[in-house]
Amino acid sequence: MNLKQILIEPFIVLENKTFAKLYLAQTISLLGDAFSWVGLALLAYQIDAANSPIILATALTLRVTAFIIFSPFAGVLADKVQRKKILYLTHFIRMAIVCCLPFITSAWQIYVLVFLLNVFNAFFTPTYRAIIPQIIEIKYYREAVGLSTATFQLLGILGPALAGIVAVWFGVRQIFFLDAISFIIAGILILSISANDLQKGVTDLAKQSSSTWNDVIKGIRLLFGNKILQFALGIEFVSAIAGAMILVNTISHIKNDLLLDDKYYGWAMATFGIGAAISAFILGSLDKSKTRSTSLISGALLLGISICLVNYFGYATLLVLWLFAGLGQSLAEMPSETLIAETISSQDQGKVYGSHFAFSHLWWAIAYPIAGFLGSQFPKTDFLYGGIITSSLAILCVIIFKPTINFQNK
Repeated sequence: MNLKQILIEPFIVLENKTFAKLYLAQTISLLGDAFSWVGLALLAYQIDAANSPIILATALTLRVTAFIIFSPFAGVLADKVQRKKILYLTHFIRMAIVCCLPFITSAWQIYVLVFLLNVFNAFFTPTYRAIIPQIIEIKYYREAVGLSTATFQLLGILGPALAGIVAVWFGVRQIFFLDAISFIIAGILILSISANDLQKGVTDLAKQSSSTWNDVIKGIRLLFGNKILQFALGIEFVSAIAGAMILVNTISHIKNDLLLDDKYYGWAMATFGIGAAISAFILGSLDKSKTRSTSLISGALLLGISICLVNYFGYATLLVLWLFAGLGQSLAEMPSETLIAETISSQDQGKVYGSHFAFSHLWWAIAYPIAGFLGSQFPKTDFLYGGIITSSLAILCVIIFKPTINFQNK
């Protein structure tokens, strides 16, 4: 496959009008989210400058907590309730919550609203992920996931930069109204999609299930009862540790070890995001004869090697290593969504996507304290130890799941 085909093929999925509308709605919504998170950082500083890092850290913890608690139930709901209703209602409810953010005056109000905002995010995302394999031909599913992931990564880079500029023009508190507008536009796009198109794959048996708890447990059992998905989840845990090291400790390394200012941190994180976006964009278009295990293993090892070396080189090398670390993170995390679509029956995919969303965020909840401990206790060798942990866990996953890692693409 030549370079032109690799660059063009991911956009083939946009010929599917249903997916194109969902993709556009998600992209607009993600851009709005970037505005809100920048606004929250600035607002936290306004409310309590001295404790703003604690406020933001608590808000992020509450965000992950909402995902862990509610995502499994969201997956079950996606099989019982009309999916279109879930998508547009969660958009309009989040719009209402975001509109409250400009008026807050204390930290506890931030905590309450961030938690509520992400409760409904926890219901939206698994439903969105469960819909995609039903509306996209399986041969193009990797391209759809890759395009969505690449867009997410790029907006993670461009969104905050644009939000910072807009905040200067409109003011810190007014920036939240732009996020609210993004939810309205995305919700209207969702309303324009046929409900029947979004219900593909949902069976009467799934809708008639009476026990929510049993369905939640079934989703978890299917997720962890599948050897292939167990291996993918193990690699995602490896990726979470490496990713947490990068997110938590890069700023300290640049400012305290390399003695550079904030703009260098921005470029480093942008490089990491660019690497992840490039990998996500082209992964779905690469030779499909390769096994999923090739992507998972190479991604985990690339992450481990990249962060192992950071403590011993200068800033220019850091940028190169973070580019490769970004490549590795997408390689390690993207195959899971495709594997769920390929190995779980359509009637159970909503449950499994919900459980996967919850546990993948649980890994990050575990990884953040590990990264914080290494950064505080071993400031000169934190990335070395993090890389050793990452690489060791990746090798352990390969040893444990060796009988199952030779699965082939469908």
